[in-house]
Amino acid sequence: MPFLRGIGELVAGIIPVAGLAAVLSTSPAGAAERVVPPGAGTLQQAIAMAEAGDTLRLGHGTYSGNFIVDKPLALVGESGTLLDGGGQGRVVTLAAPDTRLTGVTIVGSGDCLSCEDGAVYVSDRATGAVIENNRLERNLIGVNLKGPHDAVVRGNTIIGRDDLPMSERGNGVQLWNAPGSVVDDNLIRLGRDGIFVNVSRHNRFTNNRLEGVRFGVHYMYANDSEISGNVSRGNHLGFALMFSHRLIVTGNRSLGDRDHGLLMNYANESQVSGNEVSGGAEKCVFIYNANHNRFDGNRFEGCSIGIHFTAGSEQNTIVGNAFIGNRTQVKYVGTRHIEWSEGGRGNYWSDNPAFDLDGDGISDRVYRPNDLVDQLVWRHPLAKLLLNSPAVHLVRWAQSAFPPLYPGGVVDLAPLMAEPEFTFKDMVDGLQG
Repeated sequence: MPFLRGIGELVAGIIPVAGLAAVLSTSPAGAAERVVPPGAGTLQQAIAMAEAGDTLRLGHGTYSGNFIVDKPLALVGESGTLLDGGGQGRVVTLAAPDTRLTGVTIVGSGDCLSCEDGAVYVSDRATGAVIENNRLERNLIGVNLKGPHDAVVRGNTIIGRDDLPMSERGNGVQLWNAPGSVVDDNLIRLGRDGIFVNVSRHNRFTNNRLEGVRFGVHYMYANDSEISGNVSRGNHLGFALMFSHRLIVTGNRSLGDRDHGLLMNYANESQVSGNEVSGGAEKCVFIYNANHNRFDGNRFEGCSIGIHFTAGSEQNTIVGNAFIGNRTQVKYVGTRHIEWSEGGRGNYWSDNPAFDLDGDGISDRVYRPNDLVDQLVWRHPLAKLLLNSPAVHLVRWAQSAFPPLYPGGVVDLAPLMAEPEFTFKDMVDGLQG
């Protein structure tokens, strides 16, 4: 009898494996579609048994564990497919070229930030990986591209953590040395930064919606890349572009971000066009030690400061923009004269009481956004107590009567009489998804 019981236990142990092998049977043609039932261990076993190029179809139910895809496979889920890491480590690791992960919900990563725990970790071996149309919810890091080339992160909903201090949260999508990678059409909420990139190049961040984070897009040492069509709403800062060169920044919107809509710190030789900042940020734009950039056709509205421009920023072209209803249109503390027009065309200033006798659309009077009193107050804030004094009114009258008394600063020689027309892609709906 003990012998028979031993045989029974052996058979019972073999049946699940044999059943799975039947489900995963391949055809002589090579790459096959393999149906993987839910459960603990079934998916990792299916990955081990699959051949390169196979598609693993995951059904409705929970797949528990941490999964490493170490060969070119496609993991395709359906409504109700759940990958649960059980609160440990990285839920899915893609470690082979041409891997694809689509249609699944991922929860339950670990919470060790230095370990880079998260929903999807893409290693440097996963060239061409595609992470598409998934829902990643309350993991530490959403998608981590750690060194792959030409990866694609598209159409995902990524809901991060808000139960940790901001410094201990993970980013929605983060990239390190992932040249040629694309992050497109994702909805990212909560966590630390929406999209964070460090030491990369030739990336495209397009059409993403970013809400409830610190920085919507955070760029560090990432050159020759594109940021276009993204919407940042209700974040501490919309687009922080730092130590990066030759960027294309176009068609983005910062709506109701708190501190800055757009910050450029040592970001050089870039094209910034067709963007909108509105909704009451402290500064629509802050340009700090950024050089040889072109700002054209942007709309900056309703901020405490329209554009804060530091003295360390040189040879930037600022033309064809609209500065509307900002409490202070321009803040520039410096002694140099900086001219913001090109080819007889400047910018539109909503507070410019100008006239246009010849009807050419250009003001007949130059526009100077700041005067000696403004610069005095910026250098010595307590001087605000004297703003309504007769002496201050006398200084301002003297400058208006005798323009040579103006200090160095910004001047627009050809201010526009009418606000340029702007067309922004409407991507605001659905931010609460």
